[in-house]
Amino acid sequence: MSGTGTGPLAGVRVIELAGLGPAGFGAMLLSDMGADIVRIDRPPAPKSLITMDGPMSRGRRSIALDLKDDGDRAAAFALIDDADVLIDPFRPGVTERLGLGPDILLERNPRLVYARMTGWGQDGPLAQRAGHDLNYIALSGRWR
Repeated sequence: MSGTGTGPLAGVRVIELAGLGPAGFGAMLLSDMGADIVRIDRPPAPKSLITMDGPMSRGRRSIALDLKDDGDRAAAFALIDDADVLIDPFRPGVTERLGLGPDILLERNPRLVYARMTGWGQDGPLAQRAGHDLNYIALSGRWR
């Protein structure tokens, strides 16, 4: 098991699509609370399930899948069909283009919590832009 197996989230299965920043940090915190996390990385990482270490990768396992490949996408479906939570770190529309959008996944697994982590939300004038702390501070004019 990836997480500690104890804590308030023991028994919760989470699939994390690899991305930058807050999604990985959130997955790390969920693992710290006992959730079982599997991160789907992009190749060329190993295709077998490996245990990850390092400060931002602690407490979870990883498997490399090319989500544009039908066979690898089927493997992702198998993981997600048995999960409680999916963490989507991408900009709006990316998972839909990969065939892993919420409509498809929730039809397959109605109990799935589909957690999107976008900088600017799903729509609006900045939705397709990268969002980071510096961007938010610059636009708001506040730094304290």
